[in-house]
Amino acid sequence: MYSVELSQKADAFLDKLDNHIRERLEERLKKLGEQPIPSNSKFIGRDNNDKIFRCRIGDYRALYKVKENEKVVLVAKIDLRPKVYQK
Repeated sequence: MYSVELSQKADAFLDKLDNHIRERLEERLKKLGEQPIPSNSKFIGRDNNDKIFRCRIGDYRALYKVKENEKVVLVAKIDLRPKVYQK
């Protein structure tokens, strides 16, 4: 079992959303704790030894790292599809 942590940026984005959208995203992100690499996630690269994935949640995308050694899923960024990949 992994713990799911949100970056400040991801947490701030969720706070701006309507309740029903936020609840949907949070529910999906919680499931990453049980299965950090679901079948609908895509591997997009590495940062040091951590694998970086993208998870599609409707029109939104979540970029997250799986820290195998620490058993942590760190959600780095959540946004609409065209914006999530911008630096």
